[in-house]
Amino acid sequence: MDRPYVICHMLSTLDGRISGRAMSCEGARQAQKEYGRLRREYDCDATLYGTITAEEVCAEGFVGKLPRMGTKQPRTDYAAQPDADRFIVAVDAAGQLAWKDKVVEIPGRPRAHIIEVLTESVSDEYIAYLRELDISYVFAGKEKLNCALALQKLGALFPIRKLMLAGGGVMNGSMLREGLVDELSVVLLPTIEGDRRAAALAEYTGKSAPQTPAAFSLISAEPMGDALWLRYRRREGRKDEAK
Repeated sequence: MDRPYVICHMLSTLDGRISGRAMSCEGARQAQKEYGRLRREYDCDATLYGTITAEEVCAEGFVGKLPRMGTKQPRTDYAAQPDADRFIVAVDAAGQLAWKDKVVEIPGRPRAHIIEVLTESVSDEYIAYLRELDISYVFAGKEKLNCALALQKLGALFPIRKLMLAGGGVMNGSMLREGLVDELSVVLLPTIEGDRRAAALAEYTGKSAPQTPAAFSLISAEPMGDALWLRYRRREGRKDEAK
């Protein structure tokens, strides 16, 4: 079973931070515009976010306590709208995100159908909640997320051939650790954050750092005013470069 071609596209400070005060300073504005333009030009079928980033970018906060129910929900995948043109994929292993509809409308982007990536540890109440909203979902692991399985299912159940990974740092780190990032696109802001509390471009939690660091080969380096767009391909990865 094949999987989508994965492009990690991020906006980063010179010291590798993807959040913090430096992201909104005067020198960052033009780079942010270029980052958005490149996102549109990549024209990916889906954009994938981790739980925290999805809550910040497109969800309606966290769902909170749901009404208890006595019906056991099957842990089987549900493709509510497999023929959609665009998808937002939210990795939500514990089932926490709140939504108001089955589609997301982010200003300046096409309408996108929501797909949740869950683990089997999610509550019956949350599965019923997603079904009521007619939101698609796939299961990828018992209690711990299996990123490779998630990508395989996304490629098998939906017309997703090219997927943009857009953070946060822990989600990026999980995909990089498993060798699932085919291309890395980084727009470097002409700023330094300096705050260690700001999220890094890729973060490995606990003892999850890989034995062999992810290695990439440079495709191109393009100045954008004071910013710089760096594009890399995974060094020993797939041969089927995105068209």
